[in-house]
Amino acid sequence: MMKSYAKQTLVNNISFIEFYHPSHNSLPSDILQNLVELIKNAGDNEDVKVIVLQSGGDRTFCAGASFTELVNISDKDSGMIFFSGFAKLINTMRICPKLIIGRIQGKTVGGGLGIVAAADYCLATKHSEIKLSELNIGIGPFVIGPVIERKIGLSLLTQIALNPKKFYSASWAEKHGLYSEVYENISELDTAVMTLAEELCSYNPEAIKEMKKLFWRGTDHWGILLNDQAKISGRLVLSNFTKNKLSKFK
Repeated sequence: MMKSYAKQTLVNNISFIEFYHPSHNSLPSDILQNLVELIKNAGDNEDVKVIVLQSGGDRTFCAGASFTELVNISDKDSGMIFFSGFAKLINTMRICPKLIIGRIQGKTVGGGLGIVAAADYCLATKHSEIKLSELNIGIGPFVIGPVIERKIGLSLLTQIALNPKKFYSASWAEKHGLYSEVYENISELDTAVMTLAEELCSYNPEAIKEMKKLFWRGTDHWGILLNDQAKISGRLVLSNFTKNKLSKFK
């Protein structure tokens, strides 16, 4: 079994940042922090014009939070620290001066959907279904809620958050703005990702930087907001309801 990783490959001014975890590309704290550092570095690197955020494997883009870590949270502080990892990643993507393309090759669950929504432009395969599963274990999409709401609105966030066992199709995600384009297979997806990334590299980087600020207008308070939301998740994960649910995953 392959070991988990987060890595960057720079090709013709395109930074390919990839993460992998053998448990369906779930995100433990160390990978979250590594992704934060990689995106920060790419944002500061003058040789980088565009970032492509992707995951390894061909089945699941991201299964969300690491259940191994969730079941071992024993106090509010450690719970807040864990969920703030997603807050840091989303905020890092938000303030990064480079455009981030999301390459979504498969299903995305929970916190992974926050990463999808935080990308500036997402391309996916038809197999890239989505699900917000948090309520099923007694918590909620508090940290990722704002970034998802920004893309699809409160009404649709309510719909998917209150149906935590339901997968929504890639076409649904495309229709409502989480995905910009959907392709038949990974080969077509990769061709489209590369074509888009190369095209974006040809544009004025100063114009791109200013456009990114425009796209994220009104989110300057998220540095505080998402950390406050992480405290809610950190508290709820200690509830008897959630502990009983998570015990089934041990």
